[in-house]
Amino acid sequence: MSRTIAQYDRKPLDPEFERLTQLKAYNGDVDWLRDSEYPMLHDVTYLDHAGATVYSKSLIETFAADMISNLYGNPHSLSPSSKLSTKKVDEVRLQVLQYFKADPQEFDVVFVSNATAGIKLVAEAFRDNTDYGQHGFWYGYHKDSHNSLVGVREVASAGRQCFESDAKVEDWLNRDASLDGTHSPGGKSRQLGLFAYPGQSNLDGHRLPLDWCRRLRLQRSGVYSLLDAAALLSTSSLDLSNVELAPDFIVMSFYKIFGFPDLGALIVRKESGSVLNSRKYFAGGTVEMVVTIKEQWHYMNTGEYHERLEDGTLPFHSIIALGAAFKNHEKLYKSVDRISSHTSFLSKVLYEKLHALQHRNGRNVCEFYKDPTSIYGDRLSQGATIAFNIRDIKGDLIGKTEVETLAILRNIHLRSGGVCNPGGTASHLNVEPGELRRAYDMGVRCGDDNDFMFGKPTGVIRVSLGAMSNMSDIQSFLRFMIECFVDKAAASISKVLLNEGQDSYFVKRLMIYPIQDCGGFQIPHGTSWDITREGFSFDRQWSIIHLGSGEPLDRKRYPAMAFLHPSIDSRGKTLKVKFYDNSTSPGGNVDEIDIDLSNDLAQLSSRRQLDHSRAFVPRLCFGMATTSIYDSSQISDFFTRALGVPCTLLRAPARKLGGKCRHPWARTQKSLHKSSSIKDKFQRLTLPRCGIKKRTPGKLEAASRPLS
Repeated sequence: MSRTIAQYDRKPLDPEFERLTQLKAYNGDVDWLRDSEYPMLHDVTYLDHAGATVYSKSLIETFAADMISNLYGNPHSLSPSSKLSTKKVDEVRLQVLQYFKADPQEFDVVFVSNATAGIKLVAEAFRDNTDYGQHGFWYGYHKDSHNSLVGVREVASAGRQCFESDAKVEDWLNRDASLDGTHSPGGKSRQLGLFAYPGQSNLDGHRLPLDWCRRLRLQRSGVYSLLDAAALLSTSSLDLSNVELAPDFIVMSFYKIFGFPDLGALIVRKESGSVLNSRKYFAGGTVEMVVTIKEQWHYMNTGEYHERLEDGTLPFHSIIALGAAFKNHEKLYKSVDRISSHTSFLSKVLYEKLHALQHRNGRNVCEFYKDPTSIYGDRLSQGATIAFNIRDIKGDLIGKTEVETLAILRNIHLRSGGVCNPGGTASHLNVEPGELRRAYDMGVRCGDDNDFMFGKPTGVIRVSLGAMSNMSDIQSFLRFMIECFVDKAAASISKVLLNEGQDSYFVKRLMIYPIQDCGGFQIPHGTSWDITREGFSFDRQWSIIHLGSGEPLDRKRYPAMAFLHPSIDSRGKTLKVKFYDNSTSPGGNVDEIDIDLSNDLAQLSSRRQLDHSRAFVPRLCFGMATTSIYDSSQISDFFTRALGVPCTLLRAPARKLGGKCRHPWARTQKSLHKSSSIKDKFQRLTLPRCGIKKRTPGKLEAASRPLS
């Protein structure tokens, strides 16, 4: 291609990154594709391909044109539209097998909604199996398993085991099966078993040995293999041309490969498939004859495995879309191997650049979580996923919620938290089971904004690359990291506040945050301000809640909350909220509302005690306090306009010193995060580095003028 950079929409690259795009491993065609095929990525840095990759423009156009040109009916009929759907579904089923080089005589494809549904289908069949003279089965799974694999253990009545490392699996495979009581001395299995693991960890990208499936079949009869290939297939291929090496069951989600459609599949190795015949549940399509009146009996479908296991009407429109996705993907990227090489190269560049980031005192910025056997750039051991946390100049961890919130404001899409991988998270973060139980009792829940428990992080930052990722994404994310988290400037705030060998300092400004997760309000100089048992008066007394669910909104999910700026008048009688909308014009529009606090009771309607068992309660500072919702349509309309979601304001009035504390959760958070960091010592008072000034020896006192 002889086009110039100006002919397509790629962000300008620094010379060093421009040089890297000339290397053979980098797929330069992606830069052209980003302009023509992925307009939704304009000014976006998308780094969550492990969750779902991005669909192309031509895929959606091709599918839409097919839907407009043809009439597709329910396949459970004999009409022309039904026959057309059946024909298309059969063609796509064959396309799936061809994509994985699988012989249709040896494998069958069962369409499901996603990988989780395929796992559940296998689990139900194993649960109902009685071939070994007993009900139930033994289940083993790798610690890197997604929750969808972990959940199978709850229906495994004959025993379960979590393998804590690759080495533990190797020891188990090499050990004489008769020694653990599951097999007779002759090698015959005494019970049904299922061993499951991911082809690639969705947490850190570690790729696990595919050879385990073959060895399991040779050394432990009666124990079947289930491979979760969802994360692996996003940037890698899976070759099933040798049936002896293949897993017995493979699950996948196609939106992780193509971005669209939302569909999954279970690939069954036919020689192993008979174990699935014991599943008791049936539905339309998986049963031949049913009697319900006077007698109750039925005959199950005995055709191909997909005929026995695909319950009800297939999602035939999604399957037809999948056919278009296969053709479109090949047209755009030529081969999966090319995608694998490109993403492996990019992940190596990103990892090495992040690894090189240091604060001015030499401390590393990133703490990485990876398997010791994984090497970035080696496609056999490592995928295009990087898991890490960020430390400040003192070595204290920065909360994942803060990182993701800042990323959202920069239009960077990433993932934070435990990413539905409890074993990987616990092992990397060194979290003990007892700590998780205590944290749960204190109200910590998956997906909430609690970043620490007992001095340990509750999750990680995860960035993952896909086929359409390019060098601009790498540069954009590195700039974000450097600008937001690398300390190369003034003295550490911790030394200022802890007075480590420094002169005395004074407070330059005080900030309160009347509405949780919204902008702050600077207390004017010379203004007296009440201090209650919970902290400064009016601090975090309000929250914005969804009108439908009653769940509080947070900035992580609704980043526009950062542009809501509340203020309190000097007499504490008016709450003024301004919304700065920068999306409509360069200067932005300002919408505002005044709420009369002296007449609050007339505006507040339902008073209620928050249910502490609800998962969202820990995101509020109100704990079990009685709260009140504003019933003014003017107030709800203002916040609904600002955030684009039906919502209104909720208040929990504070009590004076000596009264019952409104913030039991604040105390819980303090007990969870036992560390010497600044966050623990000054939870209610945040003093940014630019808000501190040195003064002659004396006390902490207000500055003579506010910060401009």
